[in-house]
Amino acid sequence: MTAPDYPADTARVTRRPATTAESAAGNRRWWDGAADAYQAEHGDFLGEAAFVWGPEGIDEADVRLLGDVKDHRVLEIGAGAGQCGRWLVAQGAEVTALELSWRQLQHSRRIDAATDVTLPAVQADAQLLPFADNAFDVVCSAYGALPFVADAEGALREIARVLRPGGRLVFSVTHPIRWCFLDDPTEPGLAAVHSYFDRNAYVEEDEDGAVTYVEHHRTVGDWVRVIASAGLRLEDLTEPEWPEGNDHVWGGWSPLRGKVIPGTAIFSAAKA
Repeated sequence: MTAPDYPADTARVTRRPATTAESAAGNRRWWDGAADAYQAEHGDFLGEAAFVWGPEGIDEADVRLLGDVKDHRVLEIGAGAGQCGRWLVAQGAEVTALELSWRQLQHSRRIDAATDVTLPAVQADAQLLPFADNAFDVVCSAYGALPFVADAEGALREIARVLRPGGRLVFSVTHPIRWCFLDDPTEPGLAAVHSYFDRNAYVEEDEDGAVTYVEHHRTVGDWVRVIASAGLRLEDLTEPEWPEGNDHVWGGWSPLRGKVIPGTAIFSAAKA
């Protein structure tokens, strides 16, 4: 049996501004179409109940960036098939998973049945969180939602709203320096070809010009300012080094590149 294919409807790739509406619609369309292939390709690496922060394989069980989550109310944003959320449940947390893609949530239900761990999940946009003020002790996201939203400041304000005073936000994104390079795990991917300061989004379109995928670029300084403007206090920025023993290639992430330039940025912040 062969693994499912990723969506093949991309006719053009551009770098341009992308609105909130087209980013949300395009990415929902892409992830609904790509979820099967994504889980087939990366499911073993992610596990069924493990918290992996990114392609380097940095595991929350080892680094404990979230701290002790036992008896804490935790919201995971961009949860995919809920692998991180199930690990949090096993640590004694009360978890809610939020995901834009219906197909990803169907994979979450599939893993629920396989593991006998039911992860409460909602389908919603990270820029409009359907939760009350001060509802959570911790909000986390491992490459989920935040790289794909047009209005990062609005999304961070929503996160700050649902966090209780003293609550923590930890999220990982593609390291901003990677936007200078081609998405290539081999040597050509070590040559800078784009300006770090070009904030235009990466946009894929079909033959009719409809957006099929969007990812937004923000510099490290942009993320620091967005976090601060949301009323959160930046506590740490983790830039994982590529670990020995991980020979897994994930898109443009590879041992070759990971030993030269960072691939992931993990921001840790707290609400006053």
